[in-house]
Amino acid sequence: MDVQVRTIAVIDDDLRVRESLVNLLISFGYVADSYESAEQFLEWDRLFRVCCIVTDVQMRQMSGFGLLQHLKRSNCDFPVIIITGNPSEESASFYLGNGAADFFRKPVDGDALIDLLGSVCN
Repeated sequence: MDVQVRTIAVIDDDLRVRESLVNLLISFGYVADSYESAEQFLEWDRLFRVCCIVTDVQMRQMSGFGLLQHLKRSNCDFPVIIITGNPSEESASFYLGNGAADFFRKPVDGDALIDLLGSVCN
């Protein structure tokens, strides 16, 4: 039987954040790919394998919110989890109101992220 592996895409322009999140996900049995930009992620030719995206808001070119909007316009229904190191009081309600699956402040609460992924990736 051919079991298709579902991948979590981690997108952040900070290498330390990417490595930390990928290591966390792998330690819980997930397959995770990391990308330093939204553009790099969109160039990937196996998007059908993604079950969830974890993306930073503030990146050099396309923001995490820009990526969320692009995916929605393209009718891609991946759950998108937004993370940021610079939240405002309105951040969570804004991103959740615009279609994000959830919102986390950095440093990301690993237990809460793993709990969420258990519900959105299964």
